[in-house]
Amino acid sequence: MVPHLITALTGPINELEQRILDATPVIERWFRLEWMEHTPPLYCSVDIRNAGFKLAPVDTNLYPDGWNNLSPDILPLAVQAAQAAIEKICPEARGLMIVPENGKPSSFYLASLERLQQIFRMAGLSVRFGSIDPALKKSTSIKLPDGEKITLEPALRMNYRLGLKDFDPCTILLNNDLSAGPPGILEDLHEQYLLPPLQAGWSVRRKSRHFRSYEEVSKRFGKLLGIDPWLINPMFSSCGEIDIDEPAGMECLRSETDALLVKIRRKYKEYGINEKPFVVVKADSGTRGMGIMTIRDAKDLDQFIRKPARGRTAPQMPGGAVLIQEGVLTNERIHDAVAEPVVYMIDRYVVGGFYRVHADRGADENLNAPGAHFVPLAFPGGNQLPRSGVKPGASPPNRFYMYGVIGRLAMVAASYELEATDPENVMV
Repeated sequence: MVPHLITALTGPINELEQRILDATPVIERWFRLEWMEHTPPLYCSVDIRNAGFKLAPVDTNLYPDGWNNLSPDILPLAVQAAQAAIEKICPEARGLMIVPENGKPSSFYLASLERLQQIFRMAGLSVRFGSIDPALKKSTSIKLPDGEKITLEPALRMNYRLGLKDFDPCTILLNNDLSAGPPGILEDLHEQYLLPPLQAGWSVRRKSRHFRSYEEVSKRFGKLLGIDPWLINPMFSSCGEIDIDEPAGMECLRSETDALLVKIRRKYKEYGINEKPFVVVKADSGTRGMGIMTIRDAKDLDQFIRKPARGRTAPQMPGGAVLIQEGVLTNERIHDAVAEPVVYMIDRYVVGGFYRVHADRGADENLNAPGAHFVPLAFPGGNQLPRSGVKPGASPPNRFYMYGVIGRLAMVAASYELEATDPENVMV
């Protein structure tokens, strides 16, 4: 079922949609050649914003949860993609161990793990969950609301391999973002595939590096289609490690914010956009939408370092390295609530997605926050394939195909990013 979606029906976004639909054979060949040269992450999800005048990714997650938010109808496609991925990595594989997040899992996260297990089990693998959380001392079964149960077991290091009691998997799938750094139990594995690789964890990964790679991809793709790369690329800047208690740290943040706002204003003027530009300031590493601030003027930064009045709270300035990203409005609504699409991929294939919907947030705000709900996206498949000759904006499958193109561009950028940080590729 296609969600009741209200989106921009005029302007550059429809021109972009038409350009993408007309160039579908060229685009698919371009992706095919990219994947001959680069290895996609095993899986990822991409948050996308459709402003009506541009369509751009704003976050790429290499350890995606939320699989339970996808429509059950996409399962056959997800299984086929998982089979393709496993055939390339370890064709003779019988077992897959999924490493979940540390800490006490929420019912929502457990439902996501259950869906992942279902996908890879139907792809022909025996799937078990091996936790690297030191607090988990014994096998623990947790019952889910749907009556199923998930069993978390302590991962065991046996010489140079990682597994479970009576379970020696060929492949280990990380669903743990390693924010605290890679534990020794995951290092120096022998003849086992660890996916994503350790450098995908947030102790190494930086959003600024990803969007630098995406900027390169968007320029090449823009040249291919004959479009301004800005229409699919959020401009950004960064200050590296800053201390907001030091004048130099705040001065860098203010100057970079002001410079980026100037660039956005120029683009708005070029395209006749009557919106007030803004930037989003967030930590250069980490997930879950925490510590994100919307800034329309560099002076606004001051409010985040002043002490809040008694009894009041204020948003917290992210510490450490900071990313300053062009803010992209969302012009999409589902039943009058602000929405944004999230695209899910396995290997090099789009396998589904959903709308993140938030009734209490504005078009310029972060929707990855408590109170959000999720509506599955009906991505092209069967009789939902993109249709040429249809007025832009009038066909959800056409729009969803465009979302999938943007998601795959972000996945290409992620492959560049992982290659650049691969220890075996780094020159000493």
